[in-house]
Amino acid sequence: MSIRGALLLALGLAVIVAHASALTCNCARCAAAASSPITPAYQADSSEQQTAPATVTRSSPAVQWIGGSFVWPCVSTKNIYKQSKRYVPKSVIATRMQIYGTEAFVALPRFKAGVPATLVKVDLKHRGCQAELTPFPCWSVQEEGNCEALQSVVDIFLDSNNILWALDAGIVNTLEQPVRRCSPKVMAFDVKTGKLIKKVDLSSLTCPASRLQYLIVDYTKDGRIFLYISDAATRSIIVYDVTSSKGYRLVLPKAVTLGCGKTDVLYLALARSECGNNVLFFTYLSSQRLFSIKTGYLATGSTAGHVHDHGPKNGKIVILGTDGGQYLFFRYEGSSEILRWNTNTCFKGDNYEVVYKSPDCLLATQVAPDYKIQRLRILESNFPDFILGQVGCGAYQVINVIDNQCQ
Repeated sequence: MSIRGALLLALGLAVIVAHASALTCNCARCAAAASSPITPAYQADSSEQQTAPATVTRSSPAVQWIGGSFVWPCVSTKNIYKQSKRYVPKSVIATRMQIYGTEAFVALPRFKAGVPATLVKVDLKHRGCQAELTPFPCWSVQEEGNCEALQSVVDIFLDSNNILWALDAGIVNTLEQPVRRCSPKVMAFDVKTGKLIKKVDLSSLTCPASRLQYLIVDYTKDGRIFLYISDAATRSIIVYDVTSSKGYRLVLPKAVTLGCGKTDVLYLALARSECGNNVLFFTYLSSQRLFSIKTGYLATGSTAGHVHDHGPKNGKIVILGTDGGQYLFFRYEGSSEILRWNTNTCFKGDNYEVVYKSPDCLLATQVAPDYKIQRLRILESNFPDFILGQVGCGAYQVINVIDNQCQ
């Protein structure tokens, strides 16, 4: 495998790159707005629920942008960033998303030089072709080279207490000339105020070869907070108890990597139940089977013999997220069709349901619940064009609403 290919796999982008040439085109990119009811087992806080309608009869328009149009402190700051090449619009791409109220919080990994902010928010009420990106929580937290700030956010997770957790890999320019700026960490912010709530240094739980890719946050019945982070390079999941500031590495059974190469993508997804018996699903992109473990075992450290094998995947799948309850969303490698699976049923084709198909030239990287409108949002982009450097003035990115158009 080439160095470039290894890098892409390390970033969790293999699913898109493998089909980049075939999917690249110059068609007109427009995304239709849509909507779809959801009934999640896991709800937002009470203040938000009071404003959420039981049903929505009108679709919510898509929110879209090209490259990255940021909200700057002033014009002179923007000019300084552009002149120093710290702001290159075509270097910006959104990969992960979480929704709170009328805002989408979006991760912009620093794959290439010229990404001024790696964590931003987007106004979902925006109408027009160019939504603006507001650094979250502020500009100073985006400073590259400052280890107290965010370097490259590769995943985000919004928990039940409205805290936004950001997984910072600490490595920038990963598609060009990778530079490790800082140790990997997780930073947690109050989504309403932007206040820093917690910072977790992961250096003691990682090694130089680690490839941290996905982040899950879960609460135990007694209120403890746990972080679950996939480390694809070491065949492990980092389990961190935020309450006690202690963690350990769960080394996965060798069967989990059956069919995998030296570099691969380790996906995570959390299925919730009303009784609190939550389940963490995981699988490598190239592995042959899907696995899970109850989070109760992870919290107590009693993991031996508790990894459950759900059976064959019948192809490489990309896990996109959940509805906040028991439904898991995924797509097959290179496919634009989004499938839904009820995790309370057997993992087989008869139980998959096609709920959405991405427009031409676009691929989905995240599905997330929007509790305010009781719908599911989907983040899509022309990532293959971005990888090949064929985006002109910038990559096309859009947040759509799933409406079960393919049922």
